[in-house]
Amino acid sequence: MSSTSPPPFSGEPASAVAIAVASAAQGDGGGAGATVVPDAGWVLDAGETLTAVPPLRLALVTFAENRLALASTIVLVLVAAFSFVGPLLYHTDQISTNLLIANLAPGAAHPLGTTPEGRDELGRLMLGGQSTLEVGITAALLATAFGLVWGLIAGYAGGWLDSVLMRVVDAMLSIPFLFFVVLLASLIVPTLWLIILVITAVSWLSTARLVRGEALSLRTRDYVRAAEGFGARPTRLAFRHIAPNLLGVVIVNGTLKVADAILIFASISYLGLGLPPPATSWGALLTAGINNLFDGYWWQLWPAAFMIVVTVLAVAVLGDGLRDVVERRLQKR
Repeated sequence: MSSTSPPPFSGEPASAVAIAVASAAQGDGGGAGATVVPDAGWVLDAGETLTAVPPLRLALVTFAENRLALASTIVLVLVAAFSFVGPLLYHTDQISTNLLIANLAPGAAHPLGTTPEGRDELGRLMLGGQSTLEVGITAALLATAFGLVWGLIAGYAGGWLDSVLMRVVDAMLSIPFLFFVVLLASLIVPTLWLIILVITAVSWLSTARLVRGEALSLRTRDYVRAAEGFGARPTRLAFRHIAPNLLGVVIVNGTLKVADAILIFASISYLGLGLPPPATSWGALLTAGINNLFDGYWWQLWPAAFMIVVTVLAVAVLGDGLRDVVERRLQKR
């Protein structure tokens, strides 16, 4: 038997993940009679050779067990295709207005009716999906990256630098977001990148706190102390030895940031910081639909509301699936 020892055998029945990994190992040439050490990520084949399951395969199998997460992934792919591929197949004029066909109910010519400006509602929904997804994904990426670096420096450095950096976070959290948005809306004309930066400015703070707490724990681990003993520089310790072990938690947090950014974008569109026409977003469509709801124009409200709810729920469920993968990985650390 190999000199590498697996985690202690608990005697409990193997989990579905372990069985699936064993089957995959047999299919890769592990041979008949391959067994799995439960919840350990190790495969014991018929030749008494102990081999570790590749982390990527274990992550995919764990994620595949969550059917809701798989379904949410499919939903998000369909939403992205609807927003970016749909306009290539369903051509509409989203720039000029035509008051002769304003507020038409859904019909053969316009499946989701028209807007008060006479624009096709379905085409409008596709165009709004583009800006909404762009803002949600870009703001989440920027907030996650900036929060990762900020929290990593604070958590690893500790001492006075940690105190200064986290006091900055506390000070920014004390600023009322509503006041901040209303002030910007009254001073400047919003653009796509300005909205992304505004959402990033309020989204990275929680990520920095999360990363800082994890970094405080990881910096005391034996492998970090060993690297320090060998003379590794602080930047290498932080970004080479600590940061990779934070990626799992950060990826899950970043996924949920996408849902938060979409909801924030919808709320600030209602407050007047949305994209100026003819550009639009789901939040802007929702605002216009609310204003016209009592006139009986229901088709100007519910499609945008449905897309926001479905997208946010799909992202949240996807985040839960990624959390399962991360928790299983953490059990083996």
